[in-house]
Amino acid sequence: MAKTLVSLVTGAASGLGKATVDRLVSEGYKVIMCDLATSSGKSVADSIGPNVKFVPTDVRSEADVQNAVDVCHELHGKLNLIVNCAGISVARKTYNFNKGSAHELQEFSNLMMVNVVGTFNVLRLAVGLMGKNEIDENGERGVIVNTSGFAAFDGQMGQVALSACHGAINSMTLPLARDMASQKIRHCTIAPGLFDTPLTQFLPDKVKSYFADMTPLPKRMGQPEEFANLVVSVVNNPFLNGEVIRLDGALRFI
Repeated sequence: MAKTLVSLVTGAASGLGKATVDRLVSEGYKVIMCDLATSSGKSVADSIGPNVKFVPTDVRSEADVQNAVDVCHELHGKLNLIVNCAGISVARKTYNFNKGSAHELQEFSNLMMVNVVGTFNVLRLAVGLMGKNEIDENGERGVIVNTSGFAAFDGQMGQVALSACHGAINSMTLPLARDMASQKIRHCTIAPGLFDTPLTQFLPDKVKSYFADMTPLPKRMGQPEEFANLVVSVVNNPFLNGEVIRLDGALRFI
């Protein structure tokens, strides 16, 4: 009899998170879907089926995240995989000299709170449950996959806040892997390039075509399913640990 695998996915109502939920369910996982109460998480979960449970969660909230972990424990008694996809974006110059206005501090802080603090908040609270697992055939108790992005490496004009977030998540990867090693938990980060998700849907078609043409191969934006495929590859490769993996079709900005 196949063993039951359980995952907790944040930012799960759309984009990379939803694609990851879909793929994990197809792999036989039970999934705790975490997203804002204002998201379409409930309807998405209902459409996927009984192997998914939506838990309204603001990743910045200790109470919300702990509740999601508690629900996971009550329903399944364990947690094998954490995938942090929750994130927001902003495009703003440090200072707009034409308008004489500075980048709003609250806007910068909010990005850091959701993308960086939220990511850490989820994994710090959820690994306690993961650490109680029996060691599996690969000699591990679980896997964590965080999400950063290309702005950590090739930050563009107006991406100071986003680059700071992506860089912070990348920088946490190795020490997190070292922190978790004694408990037999692996940790990696995926750094996507430009993907066709709600975060990029506001871009005009000509801008999307421009970015697609800049991508060496394939000449298009990434598909969320390709991110989900890499999540599963990380899980299935027990020697991947402490690594930041770019997923961008070799796209580089200068």
